[in-house]
Amino acid sequence: MKFGWIGAGNMARAMMKGVIQGGVVPAADVAASDLSDTALEAASALGVQTMKDNRALAEQCGVVVLAVKPQFYACVIDEIAPVLPDKALIVTIAPGWTLERLQTQFGGERKIVRCMPNTPAMVGEGMTAVCPNGRVSETELHLVTTLLESFGKCAVVPERLMDAVVAVSGSSPAYVYMFIEALADAGVYEGMPRDLSYQFAAQAVLGSAKMVLETGLHPGALKDMVCSPAGTTIESVRVLEERGMRSAVFEAALAASKRCKQ
Repeated sequence: MKFGWIGAGNMARAMMKGVIQGGVVPAADVAASDLSDTALEAASALGVQTMKDNRALAEQCGVVVLAVKPQFYACVIDEIAPVLPDKALIVTIAPGWTLERLQTQFGGERKIVRCMPNTPAMVGEGMTAVCPNGRVSETELHLVTTLLESFGKCAVVPERLMDAVVAVSGSSPAYVYMFIEALADAGVYEGMPRDLSYQFAAQAVLGSAKMVLETGLHPGALKDMVCSPAGTTIESVRVLEERGMRSAVFEAALAASKRCKQ
């Protein structure tokens, strides 16, 4: 079985790198297509076969990952549908493209697994939601989850949660980067060199996230552990509450979900 990525951008290369370095799929069994010479050169550095012809890729692959931008899905699907083998397993990573919409666009019954990864996959710490249609077997679903777990974690979810996944996981790295940047700016204001400030801020976020995942404690309980009576942390928490941090994050995530539905 050959594995093909249509689209060889950052996310596609993160996925290919994960499955190859994780020993899940040898580079010789991976192909990628893209119109960009730059993207293809970067993909070629992973040792995979590269091409510009999407149809040629679709014809030879048993698993095809559609890794182009959502606005290009319709034209790419129309291009490859006539030549894609009936038994091919299709993996998608586009928000907004439901299983029903994908099936309609392909114009026939297809094996489709809808996924929503995020950019931390580029460093092996991705979080991906997985939703298969009824034609995907347990063995095929296991194959997909094995691929996804090579660059992070994944969870099978009902399709009704996919918009929430976009809000909480797919788009959220951008919120986190903004938070790190703001923290680092404060450090710079207080005299810390910028590179050192970014290191302290990023490591604080990394460590805090790890504590949530590994201790199993409620985030509120972990927050309380840092807030000493009349101390510096509870004072900063007071300011964040006064400025509406929680509400801002809440509304931002809902906006992402709404946009996904649209």
